[in-house]
Amino acid sequence: MKASLVASAVALSVIAVSAPSLADDPKDPLLSKSAEARARDKAIIRQLNINEMQRVRAQEAQQAQGWQAYREQPARQAEYRAALADHAREQAAYEQKMAAWREAVRRCRAGEFSYCDN
Repeated sequence: MKASLVASAVALSVIAVSAPSLADDPKDPLLSKSAEARARDKAIIRQLNINEMQRVRAQEAQQAQGWQAYREQPARQAEYRAALADHAREQAAYEQKMAAWREAVRRCRAGEFSYCDN
């Protein structure tokens, strides 16, 4: 069953690919009769090409932004690591101050009144 489905799909794709396209065929009888039809066909094809060019340029610009972000990633990682290190230093300094304050409170409560002013 699967083999017949694959064979059918292959046959359909061969037929689709081998079908002639008359989009801008100079021998197309409808286009060869009037200059107006040829001009209209030319304008349609030109607009299709312009639309495709705009789509490709937009896609390339989006990809360029992605690559730029990728190239900037190590710099951002370095900034992040530096910020983490700063935070760790600030946290350590805070912990030291809190430990000193707790010690002063403990000593004040133990009767060493010189520590009560801190």
